[in-house]
Amino acid sequence: MRKTISVLSLASFAASLALVACSDNKVNRAAAPPPPVARAASAPPDAGLSPTATKGVEFGENEFTESDRNRDPFRSFATMFIESNKKATVSQRAVVLGQYSIDELKLVAIVTGGEYPRAMLVDPQSKGWVIKRGDFIGRPDVVHTGGQNGTDYQLNWRVDRVRDGDVVLTREDPAQPGVPPATRVLPLHAESENQHNQIN
Repeated sequence: MRKTISVLSLASFAASLALVACSDNKVNRAAAPPPPVARAASAPPDAGLSPTATKGVEFGENEFTESDRNRDPFRSFATMFIESNKKATVSQRAVVLGQYSIDELKLVAIVTGGEYPRAMLVDPQSKGWVIKRGDFIGRPDVVHTGGQNGTDYQLNWRVDRVRDGDVVLTREDPAQPGVPPATRVLPLHAESENQHNQIN
């Protein structure tokens, strides 16, 4: 019995020693910072720096001019968008005398005989042009729709009727289908009335 107790006490004593040996009671402390180096009273503040470190950065003239490598961050590009909107719109329909306004054209002759009555207009260069019902004539009016980012489209006058003494033109706006088309009448000029009577 005594041998058993002594073996147990020895085993417990050995276990306690092992625990004490394994436990680490050391405290880690940071090393103290080195003391500051005292400057000599006669030395200037920048005595330890090289001459290039004390000089300011020098800029050349090229640093201030705009190029592909050096762009102005405050440059406005608004003018580029304004110029792109000024491009002329191209008409997608055949227009007779598209370079002249309706006011520059003169109606000088009308041929009412036959199934398709026709009329003759004279441009400012005194050249005659024959028109019939359904033809688009004159310089188009450009209309902008949709606000600042909208698009431009053209409105052309179209020959609606050729009558005895005049030609009736109409112009429809596809953006406003509820509005009736505009109407304009081109009268036969007085100096060409005699010619009109001879044709009929």
